Amino acid sequence: MKRNTTGDEPREQLEIALGEQLNALLSASHAINVRAAARFDASLQPAAFHLIRWLYSYGPASAAVLADSTAMDRSSVSRLIKQLESLGYVHREASPEDGRAILLSLTEQGQQMTVEALKEKGSLFYERIAGWEDKQLYEFIELLRKFNGLES
Repeated sequence: MKRNTTGDEPREQLEIALGEQLNALLSASHAINVRAAARFDASLQPAAFHLIRWLYSYGPASAAVLADSTAMDRSSVSRLIKQLESLGYVHREASPEDGRAILLSLTEQGQQMTVEALKEKGSLFYERIAGWEDKQLYEFIELLRKFNGLES
């Protein structure tokens, strides 16, 4: 349902409208993530691309850290990592700090394919803000930062 607000509505109505807009954003983001995952490799589940994106953003990590950071169970992460390894997107290496620990990281192929898949994702969001004035974009960023609890 499209709800137009003027800012004069009761607080409860505004909070409902905010919830609707956040839901729309999350739904659109999920749909774009699924398309980016398919562009990366259509044979993979979107959850595998979620792991790829995490490794791309944060670098090498253990399977346990990946599971905790992505809110996935360890057995699912293990199964997906095996699949990603067999396809040449992820490799294992001993941790330089603790040779017994195993770190997972993207291969060169995995990094290149991630960049290509994310270009499409980014372009869809950039299209939506293309007509915005810089001041509007700055205000939006600041409001999101505040909403996300990242105020400086």
